[in-house]
Amino acid sequence: MKKAIRLLCLSLALLLSMTIVHAQDFNKHFVDSTLRIDYILSGDVNSQHIALEGMSRMPGWHGKHQRLTEIPVHGAATIEMRLAATGEMIYLHTFSTLFQEWLDLDDAHLAPKAFECVELLPMPRDSVVVTVNLYNHRHEVRATINHKVYPTDATIVHKGETDVPQYVVLNKAADPERAINIALVAEGYTLEQMQDFLNDCQKGVEGLFGFEPFKAMRHRFNVIAVLTPSRDSGPSIPSEGVWHNTAIGSSFDTFGIPRYLTTLRIKQMHDALAGTPYEHIIVMVNTDRYGGGGIYNTLNLLMTKHKLFIEVLVHEFGHSFACLADEYAYEGEEPNDFPLNIEPWPKNITTLTEFGAKWQDLMPSDDATISITDDKNLDTKTIGLYEGAGCVLHGVYRPTPNCMMKTLKIPEFCPVCSRAIQQLIDFYTK
Repeated sequence: MKKAIRLLCLSLALLLSMTIVHAQDFNKHFVDSTLRIDYILSGDVNSQHIALEGMSRMPGWHGKHQRLTEIPVHGAATIEMRLAATGEMIYLHTFSTLFQEWLDLDDAHLAPKAFECVELLPMPRDSVVVTVNLYNHRHEVRATINHKVYPTDATIVHKGETDVPQYVVLNKAADPERAINIALVAEGYTLEQMQDFLNDCQKGVEGLFGFEPFKAMRHRFNVIAVLTPSRDSGPSIPSEGVWHNTAIGSSFDTFGIPRYLTTLRIKQMHDALAGTPYEHIIVMVNTDRYGGGGIYNTLNLLMTKHKLFIEVLVHEFGHSFACLADEYAYEGEEPNDFPLNIEPWPKNITTLTEFGAKWQDLMPSDDATISITDDKNLDTKTIGLYEGAGCVLHGVYRPTPNCMMKTLKIPEFCPVCSRAIQQLIDFYTK
């Protein structure tokens, strides 16, 4: 019994020491504030550029406090912070952008365009060099910027210290220091519709945490609803000549796709959230028109008045939070996003070039030989290689016949997507 008690004490002491080390690692280089950096991404299919537009400081840091120089999955862009004096890396983060999506369109061959980009970093104690890299589909750097940040720089604007928008806590994590912080933002709700917005948020939260693995890991999330009233009710619909004045300027018809609901006003969105405890953003759009969009570690927009509200929320959060790819395919689509001799970053699709690092360990057979399986009349959880994913019919494969990332008719994630989500949650909270 005494031996068991000693072992328990040692285990608790080790756990405590690990917690202290994580805290010391963060506090060594950072203060409890957020450095917001605004960039302009511009160019066309032939040449891309990144320009620094401005910096601001906001109270509190609501991102990761441990594994500061690690990333759980690679996105289409990275941002890193190094000490100016020594070159030591002290922070690394990954994300994707709407600009990079646009570069795959015919429009990008016609004339250059510019897109806003906002990144949140922990506020450094000392001078640092920040580097942003944008990658192409072959994982090659297509644009980069290096710039210094001096914490005492008088041009760093202070935001979120006054006139903080009202918000309501909808879900509280068991350990606020090891939590994932999500803000639900009102878009296209007038001041008189704020209670309606809160009702939709509560429905959305219960819906999201009704899906595994989010359900079992609900205690690791902080979720707030931010009351950002709009002058007009509902988003803009350019194809119908509808232009509304809303909190973050959301619009259907992005890139000419009727159901693609996004916003180009990224700075306006972050201004609306300044001072609130947020990292991941879900924009709740007051419309019954079907649509949405999710961009990894950038934002997630969706309609709240459609019957598929919850399903779209969960699917798009799979994109924006977990970097999961779509598992459906379109006839005639070319594999622009996923060159067939390069392994894609998302963990739920493969081109077979490095399949061993994906879900081969979950295949039902002990035989390591990769086989292409037919998805007809198979259980939705039968793990294999099913051709047609990432919007491409041939050469890109998904892990199961059906999944929330393939069709909204399946009310669950497949085992491969579930594992990817759980690993990501563990990365940020353990």
